[in-house]
Amino acid sequence: MNSTDTAKPAKGLFIRTYGCQMNVYDSERMRDVLRPLGYAPVDGPEDADLVVLNTCHIREKATEKVYSELGQLKKMKEASGGRMTIAVAGCVAQAEGEELIRRQPAVDLVLGPQAYHKLPEMIARVSRAVGDRLETEFETLEKFDALPKAREVDGPAAFLSVQEGCDKFCTFCVVPYTRGAELSRSVDDIVAEARGLAAQGVREITLLGQNVNAFHGAAPVLEGVADWTLGQLCRHIAKIGGIDRIRYSTSHPRDMDDDLIAAHGDTSAMMPFLHLPVQSGSDRILKAMNRGHTAADFHEIIRKVRAARPDIGLASDFIVGFPGETDDDFEATMDLIRQTGFATAYSFKYSKRPGTPAAEMFGQVPEDVKDARLQALQSLLRDQQTAFNASCIGRTMDVLVTGKGRRPGQIHGRSPYQQAVHFEGPESMIGQIASVRMIDSSMNSLTGQCVSVREDAA
Repeated sequence: MNSTDTAKPAKGLFIRTYGCQMNVYDSERMRDVLRPLGYAPVDGPEDADLVVLNTCHIREKATEKVYSELGQLKKMKEASGGRMTIAVAGCVAQAEGEELIRRQPAVDLVLGPQAYHKLPEMIARVSRAVGDRLETEFETLEKFDALPKAREVDGPAAFLSVQEGCDKFCTFCVVPYTRGAELSRSVDDIVAEARGLAAQGVREITLLGQNVNAFHGAAPVLEGVADWTLGQLCRHIAKIGGIDRIRYSTSHPRDMDDDLIAAHGDTSAMMPFLHLPVQSGSDRILKAMNRGHTAADFHEIIRKVRAARPDIGLASDFIVGFPGETDDDFEATMDLIRQTGFATAYSFKYSKRPGTPAAEMFGQVPEDVKDARLQALQSLLRDQQTAFNASCIGRTMDVLVTGKGRRPGQIHGRSPYQQAVHFEGPESMIGQIASVRMIDSSMNSLTGQCVSVREDAA
């Protein structure tokens, strides 16, 4: 933007994003869809002509949080004389549908995760005060086909959605009902988007999907193979000039095939970091969750991954207090954590998701028991994360510099293991990959000293 171009945009856009990385990507693409209509981002909803709440339905009470936010937006809309348009997108929109408009008439548009490419059409309908206000059909491939080919990104790291939906139907999860069946984008579309990101200076791409390692994308027939797996896709993207680092999230143990494991060892651009949610260490609870794998299956996957990439860092997800979980079941989860060792992990108390089978199961665990178990589990995970970070002291690692630090003269970035790294350096290093020697650690970050900088940015 030129220094003289400081006027308020003709149409202000504010998007509040809840939840997962998929929603972050979706919010970015909503901005791309709306840019040709004259919408540009503003800092807060009070300055916006269009406010979009891009919602997540994974956590307990997510819906009520949305209604609380809508109550505040209603007041802003009234203060604006009705100028503000309010849209609710994402998984709560998919789950609630018409109920959102019934409970909060200030809402103008409701659209599910597969419909945000229709935002311009829906906005036009509202402006004419005709037509539907609701769009919650599952049309994943139509959505990707309709999105603008060009993206505008800010920074050297970007998300790229390659797969959506889930066919696993874990008994605690709403994703199959809000995101639909598993569908993969074509390799050509993904590669074109990745090249466009590289042309803008992106050096790290995180491939996204609800079950990203279930990816099977149509591709040009090479060596008789018409559908590529995630391992093949990662190897291909690694050949794009300027793309130095590749990650993917989120995975499912049932889809962790040998070729993807091998790619961790034979593709240097793939970061030595794997987020593989296991949820529980008890086979009895895993069966009740309909996970489709056992604790032994998980251990075998980790054995193979570590054989392919000995320096791999591991992350996972855990749910405590699932219906029917006994003290022995919980101890099995603690044993799995002790045997595996994690660089970081995410853990939650089980909470009922309306419409899921687990919500109606017998043996709901009392809240005080869930609280005690979560505290014990998180204490163990904190110890492991602290120890992993401490083990990095003295090592020199490549760090992708992503921004300014909190102190003058300080910059920060991400290590290959996704750790936040702070060190001294000029802002001109943002977007570069620096070799940094780690000199100190905490549970959540590392402190380092810059050794050298790679100058081979795209």
